[in-house]
Amino acid sequence: MMRRYQVRFGHFDDARREYVIDRPDTPLPWINYLGSEAYFGLVSNTAGGYSFYRDARLRRLTRYRYNNAPFDLGGRYLYVRDDATGDYWTPSWQPTQRDLDEYECRHGLSYTTIASARGGIRAETLFFVPLGETLEVWRVRVTNERDTAADLSLFSSVEFCLWDAQDDATNFQRNFSTGQVEVADGVIYHKTEYRERRDHFAYFACSEPLAGFDTQRDTFLGAYRGWDRPAAVERGAAFDSVAHGWAPMGSHHVKLALEPGETREVVFVLGYAENPRAEKFDPPGSQTLNKRHVRPTIERWLRPETVAEGFAALGAHWERLLGGFQVATPDTDTDRMVNIWNAYQCMVTFNMSRSASFYESGIGRGMGFRDSNQDLVGFVHIIPERARERILDIAATQMDTGGAYHQYQPLTKRGNNDIGQGFNDDPLWLILGVAAYLKETGDTSILDEPVPFDNVPGSEVPLYEHLRRSLNYTRERLGPHGLPLIGRADWNDCLNLNCFSDTPGEPFQTTENATGGSAESVFIAGQFVLAAKELAGIADLRGLGDEAAEYRAAAEKMTGTVTEHGWDGGWFRRAYDFHGRPVGSGENDEGQIFIEPQGMCVLGGVGLDDGLAVRALDSVAERLATPHGIVLQQPAYSDYRIELGEISSYPPGYKENAGIFCHTNPWIMIAETMVGNGDRAFDYYRRINPSVREAISEVHRCEPYVYPQMIAGRDAPTHGEAKNSWLTGTAAWNFVAITQWILGIRPELTGLRIDPVLPAAWSGFRATRAYRGATYEITVQKPAGVTGRVTHLLVDGERVDGTLLPVAPAGAVVRVEAVVTGPAD
Repeated sequence: MMRRYQVRFGHFDDARREYVIDRPDTPLPWINYLGSEAYFGLVSNTAGGYSFYRDARLRRLTRYRYNNAPFDLGGRYLYVRDDATGDYWTPSWQPTQRDLDEYECRHGLSYTTIASARGGIRAETLFFVPLGETLEVWRVRVTNERDTAADLSLFSSVEFCLWDAQDDATNFQRNFSTGQVEVADGVIYHKTEYRERRDHFAYFACSEPLAGFDTQRDTFLGAYRGWDRPAAVERGAAFDSVAHGWAPMGSHHVKLALEPGETREVVFVLGYAENPRAEKFDPPGSQTLNKRHVRPTIERWLRPETVAEGFAALGAHWERLLGGFQVATPDTDTDRMVNIWNAYQCMVTFNMSRSASFYESGIGRGMGFRDSNQDLVGFVHIIPERARERILDIAATQMDTGGAYHQYQPLTKRGNNDIGQGFNDDPLWLILGVAAYLKETGDTSILDEPVPFDNVPGSEVPLYEHLRRSLNYTRERLGPHGLPLIGRADWNDCLNLNCFSDTPGEPFQTTENATGGSAESVFIAGQFVLAAKELAGIADLRGLGDEAAEYRAAAEKMTGTVTEHGWDGGWFRRAYDFHGRPVGSGENDEGQIFIEPQGMCVLGGVGLDDGLAVRALDSVAERLATPHGIVLQQPAYSDYRIELGEISSYPPGYKENAGIFCHTNPWIMIAETMVGNGDRAFDYYRRINPSVREAISEVHRCEPYVYPQMIAGRDAPTHGEAKNSWLTGTAAWNFVAITQWILGIRPELTGLRIDPVLPAAWSGFRATRAYRGATYEITVQKPAGVTGRVTHLLVDGERVDGTLLPVAPAGAVVRVEAVVTGPAD
């Protein structure tokens, strides 16, 4: 059991679907995401973060400095100044860090509010992105709680990024001469790049008449000053600076005279705009913004009534999205994650892939081929039409060989050439992503959609052909043992087995072709078995019986290969290195057992019929499980090993070197349900459940409402400490593990299966699940202390043998009672 600590930094408000932070000095910045369509923002509990349109690198609106101190310095800052005394502070605590009499941050679904009070003045700011808009709203309510009148100044501030975040962070000699800002009718327009592109710009507007403004950072802050003590705020008056080069920013100065008890509402709007096509080509040398088309939008969103309507619409939007899957179980932490936070994280991760967080800069990584396909499995039921669009985008980056770019830029949808190819698990994830979509929607028309290779016009073939080539990519790249070649890496990007040195101490070498080399992956073998079976089911849907049989035969053959060459006596081996030596074997001095093949091989069905799966999972429980989750491998690598690559570059217990890589834990949860072990599956689920870990926030450190990528393993001095929160495949896979396998409500190609594998202590649960236009109201009944599986279903009062529900007509409400019986423990 995890040790219980007393320090907490907030609490869940389940009724409002919010996490409430009641002290600003959280162990790490606890963040939220604004927006869910094209315009996005990150905001921490102290208002740190940044905004962008579609692409976090190429359309960055505001600047953020990573690895800063404090960690989240730079963001959406407001300053309140008491003009009578000169005292000033930031209601978000950062960056001034002045003492606050009260503080509260509420992170909700695509919105955040930060409220605080100091010296009898209360300020509450709501941040959100309205649906269908490319802008964000800051609604500020300032209340005078004193017995006397108050004369106040309110200053806003954002620091503009010069659009390309990579260039912004490196090319200072150019960028310090290109910044341009224009102020018109109280609106600040950031138009750097407008001179050369004349097609897009940012704007920052305020609903109140201005006492002044600033757009030059050095002027607003003053020489040798930081955001904690801006010169304009300290003196109580803006400088009306207009940026020409250097570092453009935006600040409005508003005067507020408040009577006792009076509240004033001020609205700020930060947005992105593109010129209409006909206006993009001004006369040469023109620097005048074409802003006629954005003025109506700005004026509309500066109105309090529009803001109120937009915020209500956002709430209704999330009510509708989450309402499609709700559960009531004996465990509060499960309900909280399934009904609210895990589903929400799946949406955010789907939008961002791994590109933009406080740990990912949004510069080096775009949308991941593997990542985005995995994210679909946890997201597809929420907005299937967006999942369909994403699948086609992903497939269009695939090569005609069946190989794939590891990542692509969301704005251009082109593969990142500098990332290259060679992650040989990537192509198979497309099959698994498409299978998840088909199981949820039944929309087989997507298989006939023409999709190009590498986005080359004229190369279009049906999506189904892309799936064929994905499978063939693996079949055509087998190594000496008949196992799939690993290439540069498989799911574990840091396991680089085609790195080698013929002589100890000699420089690092690689094979000439990153997709070649002789290193083999048992993980990809298990994934291939799973993907081949999924593709066989899809082939059956298309009436291609012979092809389906071929794929099943290929899966069976690979299963035999894994059993012969991938089994180590007590668990599945991980791989074979460049020299043909086993990795993840009792023959090794370190790294003897890895988590990934124990999960993926069992997911593919390897070992279920001959007892190997149970033995492998028992080995995981004995050798890899810790109170904070299941570590990636044991023993940890104590020194660097060139033949293994980056994995051994991490200190023991961190990241891929025996860290608790949360992404892989749900594979073991699912595997445990497949062998009927509900108690162990649910135990593993709770060990990394963020809601459960809220009680140890000063150890866990990351947000207690979303999954992190990694928790430090048992070999680390900081065992239990989390890193890299939010953007991780952990979100999707944990949602799948708990909803589809432990609770057992699982979409399949021909219907909805109800096959829970519950912990013995439970007496059942209830769920509402929307599926292909119908609503299923599900009740599972099980005597406490009993384990077992569903023996039969009652569907609208009629007994149905088996556990598969046929697809009901759209609009139908189907009442399902599942009866679980079994021997007492």
